[in-house]
Amino acid sequence: MTLDVDTSRRPGPDGPIVRSAIRFRFRGRDVEVSAFAPRTTLLDWLRIEQGAVGAKEGCGEGDCGACTVMLVRRNGGDVSYAPVNACILLLGQIDGAELVTIEDLATGDALHPVQEAMVATHGSQCGFCTPGIVMSLAALHETAPEPPARAAIRDQLAGNLCRCTGYKPIVEAAVQAGVRGAQPSRWTGLADAPRRDLLVGDDAQFFAAPADMDSLAAFYLAHPDATLLAGGTDVGLWITKGLKDLRKIIWLGHVAGLADIADGAASLRLGAGVDLARAMPHLGAIHPDLGEVMRRFGSAQVRASGTVGGNLANGSPIGDLAPCLIALGATLELRRGAQTRTLPLEDFFLDYRKQDRQAGEFVVAVTIPKLGARDRFCAFKVSKRLDEDISAVLAAFKFEVVDQRIGAARMAYGGMAGVPARARSAEGFIIGARLDDEKTWRGGLTALGLDFTPLSDQRASAAYRSLVARNLLLKALMEMRGAPLQDTRIAPPREAVS
Repeated sequence: MTLDVDTSRRPGPDGPIVRSAIRFRFRGRDVEVSAFAPRTTLLDWLRIEQGAVGAKEGCGEGDCGACTVMLVRRNGGDVSYAPVNACILLLGQIDGAELVTIEDLATGDALHPVQEAMVATHGSQCGFCTPGIVMSLAALHETAPEPPARAAIRDQLAGNLCRCTGYKPIVEAAVQAGVRGAQPSRWTGLADAPRRDLLVGDDAQFFAAPADMDSLAAFYLAHPDATLLAGGTDVGLWITKGLKDLRKIIWLGHVAGLADIADGAASLRLGAGVDLARAMPHLGAIHPDLGEVMRRFGSAQVRASGTVGGNLANGSPIGDLAPCLIALGATLELRRGAQTRTLPLEDFFLDYRKQDRQAGEFVVAVTIPKLGARDRFCAFKVSKRLDEDISAVLAAFKFEVVDQRIGAARMAYGGMAGVPARARSAEGFIIGARLDDEKTWRGGLTALGLDFTPLSDQRASAAYRSLVARNLLLKALMEMRGAPLQDTRIAPPREAVS
């Protein structure tokens, strides 16, 4: 079995065409692992195979951060230092990286600056969560160009839960530790990062990592039953919580071109493999509300691993990215074999966890139109907890406004149906309305009841979701009008709009 269809285009004189072992740097040496189950998590490998028990298993789903480790990768001339959740990251995903755990921070008897500061500020009590906290702050210490503000520190710690210490001494430790500054880092990534296709396993089970788009297209077409793995922030839970025995995994982390970003004057094109942390500043530049949605998107660990394409192709009805991009009029590019096609993002979602994607077809990129001079945009996330929480409702609105009159409207919601979707009935009421005349758009608030019949679940009741959806539209309209928000409560309608 091979990932390579056209071997003539592969560099072969210096070794085999397809690599059969993952390679990474760990504790000062290059490591190769050639035999492992595709579903093996990094945390299991560390604790069971290596006896490195500093990283703890708390939630097993990437929420608590007790398992946080740091991955160091070379990207051209740059080096990235990413905190990641080892409990849901698969072992194969560290191919080409340098792995740093809590045991690696101290040098002999000399503690790392973050460790010293945690001791000085009494930032630890029971200590279970402390290794993950220290690793998150160590990643910040490596990457921040200047001493971070407390808000940035809190954002960095959003994915690390502590039940007994309280966060104040931990934040103070981060302030006291400062940043690496101009000092060279002890960790520089794998010197010779692999660029060839990877295949560990056989026809029955494998962990594969194609090196380019053609290899991915050919291999996925030959194995359409394989699971595509991007960041693993959801697939990891299929393993740790769903107990799925995934035997065929194709990891997208090495596919050349899949993580490209093209930021133009009129549009932003994000490759499906762009991680959320890299996408965040580009999306925030389109509109501050997008930046705020991304800031609250999971945690630093989730954003470092999760990808744009994974969030969209997963098809979750409560994914935060899809409603925002639908409102902006984004289009998807997909590929199957040698064939490519594009379609509006809103048409990609067919039913709960079902997308317009054929067997062997994968998402290549998403193109997002930027706002024009007449466009006004708002996006709001409502969740039980401010940080690191799944949305109960997420709403995004784009209106074209000329002299206070709405000429075009795109309104998209997540959490209101089995798929993220546009509120087309409400859009019909909003188009032609005047922002400065409330009577002209009030019908659009009630018309949302024609667009969505939400479900009740552990995050919110159907009645709550319906009320919040109307209130968010009201909030958007009033913000765009420039009116002060006073009493925004809208009672549920007593009769349907005809």
